[in-house]
Amino acid sequence: MTMKLYDTVKRGVVDFAPNKEVLMYTCGITPYDATHIGHAFTFVSYDILQRRLIDKGHTVKCVRNVTDVDDPLFAKARELGVHYLDLAAGEEARFDADMKALNVLDVFSKPRASSAIPDIRKFIALVLDRGFAYQCGSSVYFDVTKFESFGSVSNYDNETMLRYAAERGGDLTNPDKRNPLDFVLWQPSAPDEPSWDTIWGPGRPGWHIECSALALRDLGTTIDLHGGGSDLIFPHHECERAQSEAATGQQFVKHWMHVAMVFMDGTKMSKSLGNLEFVDRLRKTHDPRAIRLALISNHYRQEWEWTSSSMTNSLARLKSWALAKNGDGAAGLAEVRDALDEDLDVPAAINVLDQAVAAGHSIHASAKLLGIDLDN
Repeated sequence: MTMKLYDTVKRGVVDFAPNKEVLMYTCGITPYDATHIGHAFTFVSYDILQRRLIDKGHTVKCVRNVTDVDDPLFAKARELGVHYLDLAAGEEARFDADMKALNVLDVFSKPRASSAIPDIRKFIALVLDRGFAYQCGSSVYFDVTKFESFGSVSNYDNETMLRYAAERGGDLTNPDKRNPLDFVLWQPSAPDEPSWDTIWGPGRPGWHIECSALALRDLGTTIDLHGGGSDLIFPHHECERAQSEAATGQQFVKHWMHVAMVFMDGTKMSKSLGNLEFVDRLRKTHDPRAIRLALISNHYRQEWEWTSSSMTNSLARLKSWALAKNGDGAAGLAEVRDALDEDLDVPAAINVLDQAVAAGHSIHASAKLLGIDLDN
C-alpha cells in the first residue's frame, strides 16, 4: 500500500512515494526554554512517520536543526544575564533528554545555525547574483516581487500574508525595504549579539536563511519532505522555499507536511501567554510512555486541547496495553500499518490496538511501531 500524506501546497492527501532513501528536514527548536507539549507533539508526529518509513524498508536522512542564532534566544539570554551559547547549550541538552524519554528516534543530523555561517554567506551572494535580493546599508533583503510564485506554499493572499507577517515578527514598516513582505537575509547585529564579517558589513543572518542553508548543505538541492508546526507555514516556510529556489533554480521540497497546534485553556500553547505544560516537568511524575501516548492519540493535522484528563486517560490505556499477554504481540499490526499509510492516522491505529487488547490479545510488537515499548 502506498503511503498517503496531506500536502500543504497541494491542499490534499496525496501519494507519498519517495525513493529508497528519504530526505527529510524538520524545523527544530530555538533553544531558549523547555520543550512544551505543543513542541513535543510536532516532533513525535514526525517520529511516527520516520518509524513507518523505516518499517516499509526505507532509510531516512532526517535533519532537525537547532536555531541558535535568533532574536528570542538573544532576548532570553539578556533577561537572564547569561551568554546566549550557554543558554542554548543547556536548553538543547534538556530538549535531547525530553526526546530520549519520549522514545524519539535519533535523526541523521542536528546542525546548529551557527555552524552554517560560511554556507549562509555563499547562499546570500548567490541570491544577490541571480537578482532576487538587494542590499540596503549593511542589510540584505529578499525581493519577493522577483519571485513570481511567492505565496504558493501557504496559498495565502497578500492581505493574509501581511497580517501573519506582522503577527510573527515581520518588520513591515522598515523604510529600507522595497516591499513590506521582503524579508531579511543579513542584518547588522546589536552590540551584545554575535557578529560575523561579510562584504555587506558585519552582522548576522536572518531567521529564514538559516534553515535553507542547513537543508541544502546536509541534504542537497531537493528534499522529499519538509515539516514543522503549522505556524511555520508563513512566513518561515514560504520564505525558505522562495530563497532556496531562487538560489538553485531547482525545486526545493517535493512534499510539505505540517503538524497542527496544541491548545490549553482554550488558546494555542504559547510561551508569551504562559499556558504551557512542559515535558520535563511531566516526566518527573509520569511514565514517559504515557506522555507519548497522550500525544499520539491525536491526529497530526487536527488542533486539540491538552487538559487535566490527557494523562489520566493515557496512563489507563498504557496499563491495559501492558497487561495484555495472549499471543505473539503482533495483534493488529497489519491494520496499524494500513492506518499509518492513510495520512498517518495514529488515532485509528490506537483504536485497532484498543480493540485487540479488549479481545485479550497482546500488542507488544504492534505498539513498538508507534514508539511505545511495553516491555519496559
